[in-house]
Formats: sequence, structure tokens, C-alpha cells
Amino acid sequence: MEKLTLKEIIQAVDGEFLKEGKEVIYEAVSTDTRSIEKNSIFIALRGSNFNGNNYAVEASEKGAKICIIDEIAFRIEDFSDEVSVIKVKDTKQALLSLAEYYRSKLSIKVIGITGSTGKTSTKDIVAAVLSSKYKVFKTKGNFNNEIGLPLMIFKLDNEYDVAVLEMGMSNFGEIHNLAKTARPDIAIITNIGVSHIEYLKSRENILKAKMEITDFFEGNNSLIINSDNDLLKELNNLTFNLIRIGTEDKNIDFKADEIILKENYINFRIIDKYGFESPEFTVNIPGKHNVLNTLLAVACGKLLGLSYEQMIDGIKSLEFTSMRLDIVKGSKFTIIDDSYNASPDSMKAAIDVLLNFKGNRKIAVLGTMKELGNMSYELHKDIGRYAKEKDIDLLIVSGEFTEAYIKGFEDIKKVLSYEDNERICDFLKNDIEKNDVILVKASRSMKFEKIVNNLKVINS
Repeated sequence: MEKLTLKEIIQAVDGEFLKEGKEVIYEAVSTDTRSIEKNSIFIALRGSNFNGNNYAVEASEKGAKICIIDEIAFRIEDFSDEVSVIKVKDTKQALLSLAEYYRSKLSIKVIGITGSTGKTSTKDIVAAVLSSKYKVFKTKGNFNNEIGLPLMIFKLDNEYDVAVLEMGMSNFGEIHNLAKTARPDIAIITNIGVSHIEYLKSRENILKAKMEITDFFEGNNSLIINSDNDLLKELNNLTFNLIRIGTEDKNIDFKADEIILKENYINFRIIDKYGFESPEFTVNIPGKHNVLNTLLAVACGKLLGLSYEQMIDGIKSLEFTSMRLDIVKGSKFTIIDDSYNASPDSMKAAIDVLLNFKGNRKIAVLGTMKELGNMSYELHKDIGRYAKEKDIDLLIVSGEFTEAYIKGFEDIKKVLSYEDNERICDFLKNDIEKNDVILVKASRSMKFEKIVNNLKVINS
């Protein structure tokens, strides 16, 4: 962490001293007393089930030298003489404001990534592509919201060349706040689907919310988009650089050609807008959607001066975030673990990956897709229909929209419905056959990783 002074901190958060302590070299920022480090800054956030102000004294006892609070829920004399206590109007805003100020002290390139699906995979690929030339930081896990992203920014220092930051949202204004904090030099929008349509009501509104990532762009900033997406394809007349990638249109900047999709890798070449053809790209992840994600990363690499050869070398170090299309081949069968989250677009992409596998039966274990609002029933029905069209051998469903899945799939002999994960596990334990391929996918709240863990035990 780069140096921050006490004066800089109180000005950045627009706060007032309740108590001024000893100035030290601050080494970290935390919002959780369980992870307090020595000489850290503790920001007391409020949640629906907790109030961080109640833990400010504990944070100071564990090593925090500054406590930023928005409610006095302690006795000021309980803090040691070394600790500063700063009161602000809103600690969540203070977290964002301090991160924004800290970002302004960093001389690194920031790449912001958003989209309805594929944010995390694209983040991982971008980081790998750039790694052959630059020291790269990338968002850890899913720290991509108004609390997680600022915490990621505080992990940066000027030893890094590039930061690849994921930006998530569920409503208007959230990406705006993240962009204000992170000030990306380059933005990537993976696609516009129906995730969070419960709150935003239309895909057009989702596009508008995602485009907030460019709210602080100037003429020299660049936005990279997936032109295979119908709404992104229509973007034009922007005041900054627009770079298009895809597999369909001819008039784009980077087009994938000679695409080969295998069980555990993709292979393709790239033709750029000048007609130059790249060497062969081989990426050890499955699915056509990851061809598009890789193209987004390649466009980013070109902006930052990498050759195709350097990018291909960087991709060799690709490390994926867990529970996202994790292929687990055991002694008896194959598991496609995509249990981290689910939306209609990612469901179809995962089913396509399942079809690329050689094996006995293709089994899809699917649960509820959240945050789809009034469209939930029809969108679950559509996934059932898609699974039927792709000749899935057995569909196993659970959750509140099992009826929709079944109606879309139609073939009652090849679909099973269960009330909970335990019953699914019991069935699979007794019915699974050698060389079956099993896709497990649902929204995070369904906790389908329990099914995956059970399958791993059976398959060991």
C-alpha cells in the first residue's frame, strides 16, 4: 500500500476527528475485524445484520490505528492514545471516497470489466494475456461491488503496472460509483443479457447501467465490446475509442476464425481490421463464449502494446477462479462444475460445453436462476427447451421453477425433479454410470457446490 498521511485521509473522507492519535505508516484498509492487520485503517460499515461501529474498539485492539465511524457506539476513552477516530456522515461513502483518492496516487493502468455474464472469466484471461509483459493485479474472487472493489484498490501499489478490476451491479448508479472510484483507462463490456432484469426491467436499461463504466471517459479512453451481442453491436457515435470483437461481423477490429471447440480447450486464429492473421491461439478452457472472452482480452493486449506472440505466451499462465466451468475428470465420470452462479446466457453456454464432451450420457443438473423478476418462469422454461433441443440425455432440476424447466423440456421420461440437494445426491450416487458427463449449475444461493463435492467423493 502506498503512503497515506492522516491529513490526506481525513480530507478524502470529509470527516472530523473525535480523537487524533499518533500518525504511522498505514499498511492496509479493512472493514472486518476478523482480518485486521497491524497499522491498518478500519472503516465501520453497516449491514442488514451488523453494525461495524460496535466493533471499532475491538478493531483498534487488534491493530487498527485509524477507525472511521458514522455512529458513536463506544466510549472514546476505550481507545488507546495511538488511535485516531474519525467521524463521517456515511462510512460506505467514505470507503469509496478514500479509495478514489488512493487511486489518484497510483500511476498504473486500470482495466474495468463489466457485463451480464463472463466478467470473472474475462478478468482471468485479460490478466493472463497481459502477464507476459506487465506485473498485473486482478480482482480476487467476487470483490466487484461498492465494498469489494475499493478494498481491491487498497491492495494496489505502484509496483504493479496494470490492475484488472471486475465491476458488478444490480441497479442504476452502482457502476457509476465504481467507475468514479477506479477511473478505468480501458473498459470491457462482455455482453448484455437479462441478469438483474428484476430490478432494471429491460435489457436496454441493463445496457444503460453497464455503460456507466464510461461515465468518466475522455477522448483517449477505450471501450472494448463484444459485437456478437445484439445490443452492444448497435453502439456508435461515442466520444471515445470503441473497439469491437466478435465471430460474426466482418467490419470489426478483431474477428475469430477457424474456431475449434474441444472438451477442455478452444483453438482459433484472429483476423484484425487490417487483414493481418494471428498465429494459432490455444486456450485451455472450453466453450465458444470463451473465444469471445479471449478476443476481449486480445483487444486489451493490443491497446497496451503486446504482440500476439506475447499474448499466447501469457495465456499459458491462465488461472481460473474456482467453481466456474471447472472440469473434474475422475475414475468413473466427468463433472462440469459451474455451480458459482447462473443466468440464461451462462446456462446455454454451459449446456453447449456439456455437448462438446465425449462420454456416455450427458446429464444436466440445473437449479434456480435468481433476479429475473416477472420473466423468471419463461426464462427457465426456455432453458428447459434449449436442453431438449441439444438432446440432453437426462435433466435433473431443483428449486422454485422446476415446473417451468419440465414444461420446456417436454420429454417427461428424461427429466427428474427433486426438492433438495440431498435427494439429488442420493439419486446420482445410485444411478450414475461409467463415462457419464454431468453439468452442475445454478445461482449461488442454491449451494450446488454441495452436489459437486458429493460427486467428487463418489468419483474418487
